[in-house]
This record gives sequence, structure tokens and C-alpha cells, in this order.
Amino acid sequence: MPAVNIALQSRPDTDPSVDHAIQAIVTGEAVGETCNTDLAAGPWDFDGRPGYGPGSSMGDVIPTGSPRQGELPLQYREASEDELNERIVAAKATLGDRVVVLGHFYQREEVVLHADYVGDSFQLANAAKAHPEAEAIVFCGVHFMAETADLLSGDEQAVILPNLAAGCSMADMADIDQVEECWEQLEEIYGDMDAVDADGLVPVIPVTYMNSSAAIKGFVGRHGGIVCTSSNARTVLEWAFERGRRVLFFPDQHLGRNTAKAMGVPLEHMPMWNPRKPFGGSTPDTLEESRVILWHGFCSVHRRFSVAQIEQARIEHPGVRVIVHPECPMEVVDAADEAGSTDYIRKAIEAASEPTTFAIGTEVNLVQRLAAQHPQHEIFCLDPVVCPCSTMYRIHPGYLAWVLEGLVAGTVLNRITVAPDVAAPARVALERMLAAKPPAAPALTDSSAS
Repeated sequence: MPAVNIALQSRPDTDPSVDHAIQAIVTGEAVGETCNTDLAAGPWDFDGRPGYGPGSSMGDVIPTGSPRQGELPLQYREASEDELNERIVAAKATLGDRVVVLGHFYQREEVVLHADYVGDSFQLANAAKAHPEAEAIVFCGVHFMAETADLLSGDEQAVILPNLAAGCSMADMADIDQVEECWEQLEEIYGDMDAVDADGLVPVIPVTYMNSSAAIKGFVGRHGGIVCTSSNARTVLEWAFERGRRVLFFPDQHLGRNTAKAMGVPLEHMPMWNPRKPFGGSTPDTLEESRVILWHGFCSVHRRFSVAQIEQARIEHPGVRVIVHPECPMEVVDAADEAGSTDYIRKAIEAASEPTTFAIGTEVNLVQRLAAQHPQHEIFCLDPVVCPCSTMYRIHPGYLAWVLEGLVAGTVLNRITVAPDVAAPARVALERMLAAKPPAAPALTDSSAS
């Protein structure tokens, strides 16, 4: 009998915890499939090993020197879920306004329930900036998000990442040396990158996705560029095209391609830049005719979604409404009914007035949470295999309790700081992003119209 993901179906008594679903699958209490049974173990079992953690793609090779988490004290590793919950609640009550906890949509439910703010990277960047009174910002997300919070918060505020091993394979696909080399090669083709043509445009505007290091954001800030997120990518590209003849977009090729395609940019004017090949693997003529140069990067979570999954969902659920994230491959976005950011997906479900069946192509923690919050709908993940973002999943309540109780004791653990020479230009790029407000309409609309 084929595996059926009964653990993640939308029903009135749905448990929003993906961890509980994985535990049930691994122990045989539920029929289903997970991409790695090691996900049922505590993240601390893998802290000392190089890699992104259980569930990550075998092709995602973590860079040498990436941060690793030291050993979590035994009391947090052995504590029950209920005990950790009580300790977190008590620590937050003691700290009061001295601390603000930010939780990304993709965090496990056991962490999100303690967040003061839950959102996507764009929303949480704003939340970090909006709380100058907090002595500490605990960012339950991944490393580049904590760096961004440090860039936008006050110098006296401590930004804390509960588990230093929570990185991002996509962000690691574009390092500063590769990007600097790319820029030098583009200069060979376009000449002076600061020169303005007859239309008042420079040759290239660099645009980096929020899922990138502070060093990359600093590069963008130094070269007249801007940061984007999935919720404001179209607005940012419009900003860039007002200033540049073309855009260098990194590190996620799919968000860049899907957004530019929806804006009417032909695919033949969007060459790929492979940092391991001269001129990215393209010819100078191709680059000269380009409008958007796409970096060869991607999200391993969103690359799991396929057209076949959408076709199967339509067979099994006639009338299903398929919404996917724009980090999915173009053919998946084209086959879906809609594509948009995590916040767009959330709002689309909230706005549905009649009971609806939704097939969602994004990280499973968000999908399962939405299913629990909206039992009037049937909501399921397009991928029947339970496979959360491996690095987001490394933030566990044990680490959250540890850093919060550290603050109660007067100790700042796992502080994330960005060097001043990187921080200054990176802030410029981020401030440009925050000033480029997306319109009320979604960044990507019905894919059949694009």
C-alpha cells in the first residue's frame, strides 16, 4: 500500500506540529513518509557535524568555516516539550520588554507559539527595526536573517540566533568572492559600471535576495543596488529598472526568473550566471542583450515541488486551488493557479470565504499551521513527503529556552554581529528595500496571465 500522508491532512483536530507528525511517522503511529528519519532526533545530535542537517539535499555542500553550534547543556536536551514550554514562558515573563522574539513562518510550531512576531523575512526585518526599546532580539530563523536584524537594530541591542548551525544553503550559493569576480567580468563587457547612458541608466543594478549574507548585501549597497524579498521582488525590480539597463539578480534564480517573466521580460533576455564558468557560461553578446542576469542558485525546499505533484493534486481533488512560492521552478509556477510569497499564501487562504481545497507549494511547517488555523478548508502540502527546511528546523525549543534563560542570568549567548565596514553599505541596501513598499496587489498573480 502506498504511503499516504495522513499526518498532514486538514481537519478540525489537526495538530499544527510537523515535529509531532514526523515522530508519529518514524514510530509507525501514522502512515506517511519523511525525507529523513533523523529529523525525529534532536538537532543537537548533529551540531558537531558539518552540513545543513537532516533533510537537506545531498547536493548542498556547506562552505568550509560555516558556523557550528557548541554543545547544548544536558538539561535542555533532556527536558520534555512541556517543561521547555514552561521554561520559555517563565523566562519571557521575567524579561518582559527587554526581549523581543521573532519567528519565521517556516519555524516549527513549538517555537512559533513563543514568538512576539511571526512573518516572512521582509516583515521580520521591519519588526527588528521597530523595537529600539528591546535589549535583545532573539531571531528564530536562520543566520542571514539574524545578520539583517543586527544591521537594522541599534548598536546597543544584542541579536541572538538560538542555534548557530541554522544557516541557509541558498545564501551560501553566492559568496562574496564569487560575486566580486562576476562584477569584474561584467565590467569587461559593459565598461564603467557607474557610467550613465543617454537614458540616464547605468549598465547593471545588483539586486540580492534577502537570503544572502551581510557581505553580499554590503556589496549591493556599495554598487547602487538593493535587497528584495519574495513579497516585494516585483517592486524592487521596477526600482532597479528605473536606474539600470539590466539587473544582476542573486542568489535565487527562480524568484528572479518568475518575477521578471511576470513583468514581461523574455526568457531569452535572462541568461544564467554560473560562477564556476567564464562569463557565467554565457557569451558577451548574450550578456549585452540581457535584461536580468540570473545567478545559479536555488532553494532546496522549493525545488522539491513539481508539475507532476500539481497534476496529481488536480486528479485527486477536482477544483483544487494550487498556490506555490515564487522560489519554485518556472514550470511549477506556470502550472499553479497562483504564486506568491509566504505572506501572500497566508492572506489568500484567510480571504477565502467559502470552504476551499488548497494545495500549497511551500515549506511544510507553514502549510500545516495554516491547515490547523483554517479547518473550514482542506489544506495540504503539494509534496506528500514530510520534509521541513533542514536549517530552519535546527531551531528547537531547547535552544530557545537556553538563550532566554541566559538573558535572565545576564548572559548573552550566540550573539550575531556584522563588522562595521560591511554593515554600513549593507544598511544602505536594506533601507532602499524597506523604502520600496510593495503595492497592495500580490507580487506575482495568476500564473496563467503572466
